[in-house]
Amino acid sequence: MRPEINQIPVILANAQLVLANEVVRGGVLIKEGKIAEVFTGSAVPTGAIDSEGDFLSPGLVELHTDNLERHMSPRPGVDWPHAAAIMAHDAEFAGAGVTTVFDAMRVGSLTSGQSKYKKYARQMADEILALREGGSLRISHYFHLRAEICSETLIEEMAEFGPDDRIGIVSLMDHTPGQRQFADLGQMRKYMQGKYSMSDAEVEDHFELLRLVKARHGTANEAAAVADAHIYGSVIASHDDTTADHVRQSAEHGVRVAEFPTTVEAAKACHDHGIAVMMGAPNLLRGGSHSGNVAASDLVDAGFLDIMSSDYAPSSLLMSAVRLGNESGNMAAGIRTVTKAPSKATGLDDRGEIAEGMRADLTRFALVDAFPRARGVWVQGNRVA
Repeated sequence: MRPEINQIPVILANAQLVLANEVVRGGVLIKEGKIAEVFTGSAVPTGAIDSEGDFLSPGLVELHTDNLERHMSPRPGVDWPHAAAIMAHDAEFAGAGVTTVFDAMRVGSLTSGQSKYKKYARQMADEILALREGGSLRISHYFHLRAEICSETLIEEMAEFGPDDRIGIVSLMDHTPGQRQFADLGQMRKYMQGKYSMSDAEVEDHFELLRLVKARHGTANEAAAVADAHIYGSVIASHDDTTADHVRQSAEHGVRVAEFPTTVEAAKACHDHGIAVMMGAPNLLRGGSHSGNVAASDLVDAGFLDIMSSDYAPSSLLMSAVRLGNESGNMAAGIRTVTKAPSKATGLDDRGEIAEGMRADLTRFALVDAFPRARGVWVQGNRVA
């Protein structure tokens, strides 16, 4: 069975409500998993939960996270029991204030050479769906298939999914050496050696294999990924667009979200084409990209950043939104990048905003020296953290 909607009315009062465009003192009445009323003032009705002046925002929505893979393989060569990994991943996001997550899973593997990329997505999706049906997960899960264009098995792996698999996003990933995220081969070499302990010779062999695979399969893989995304009813995302030409091609594919464009030029072109720009929260918090690409803060300054993603660090999502809110003097705008903006971009129109009739997915947080601390999380009116 799936998690049930809370049928018992709940009142959260005396909060700083983060609405779509402003922050006001007030509270919410929750009935049957939805927000039945939004009220203002600091009064705490009998039986209500006193939020003690903490912020109450819509539940956070995460579109791109590598966190599940970290729980699946906590050490090199370790394949952790998958049910335990999934539930730990789910609980970590609930504790970080996230109420909807798109679990990113790579599709497309390499069968040649000494590749570390092996098939796993269909099995993992089945296990997540089973846990969801059994009511074992705290928050709402959708899938984000990372379609690796530079692979030998993408078409077969994509064919294992269908419209009933909750695939919210298909992103077009192309990690051919010397372009996009890894235009700097030195950065890619550093990444591969740091993550997989490859020797110089092994890295060069891997680079050559990727180039050959792209030449043989790239065009067919890209066309199939776009076609399958339409069959699934998924949003299509681009990944690491670098030039205006990349963005033009993305627009032709029907891309609605640009994940981590690597230049200001590409981000501007995305906005010109009506494509929402998403950047990594770690990039913002660290002050730059670990791959040497454009800093998220540069896109904020240019007015080209729409959505934040925690990428590889779940706690960074709320941290980045609060950072944006504090630095701009507009907390509502900062929180929108992790609530309403990602919900709108993926067609989840029932969440991402505190308003009557919306899902009662809510996050209560306090600031300690400008650092956000989640103090309560509700999914459809049920407290999950």
